[in-house]
Amino acid sequence: MQFVTFVLNDTQDTWTKILPREGVQYHHAKLVLFRNSIDSGCGMAQSATGPFYCPEDEKVYIDLDFFEELKRRFGAPGEFAEAYVLAHEIGHHVQKLLGIESKAQAAQVRNPQSAKAISVRLELQADCFAGVWAHSTDQRHLLEVGDLDRALQAAAAVGDDRLQRMTTGHINPESFTHGSSAQRTEWFQRGFNGGTVESCNTFQN
Repeated sequence: MQFVTFVLNDTQDTWTKILPREGVQYHHAKLVLFRNSIDSGCGMAQSATGPFYCPEDEKVYIDLDFFEELKRRFGAPGEFAEAYVLAHEIGHHVQKLLGIESKAQAAQVRNPQSAKAISVRLELQADCFAGVWAHSTDQRHLLEVGDLDRALQAAAAVGDDRLQRMTTGHINPESFTHGSSAQRTEWFQRGFNGGTVESCNTFQN
């Protein structure tokens, strides 16, 4: 728990420094830990939903069993794998503050056929923003050997193609909502290499 609190605070402190360069003041999201199910500002959520950010109440929801599942079922052990998940969800909060989330939602309403493709771009950008935070930890010499690999392993573990193969035995790119393992690791790496909001424009690439 101590580690989750550290990552939550450190991620948000990092964005507090970065966002004013984009003309936006950062304010903190809250973390809600739960088991089984919870009533969020975005409706009822089951643990099967996985971690999520709710823009309505600006809270990150993480089921306490998820990190265990990340290790056992998805083969992504280690604290930095957990850090990636948390930093990804805070990335969604950053999207809300930058106005990206509301623009994407409006685009999804205007063009329902593109809703899943837009969702993928949002998720990959949140991966990239997680990489921006990892870049800042590297700059401050907080990364240990193997940390980056564990984050990339976690990003790959939750790729749509891998999850579909695990659950159904086949892959259907048309139904992707978060991006493939290769895309998720690529965008995390881009954020890590670039360290800026500009390095994370998934809507142009």
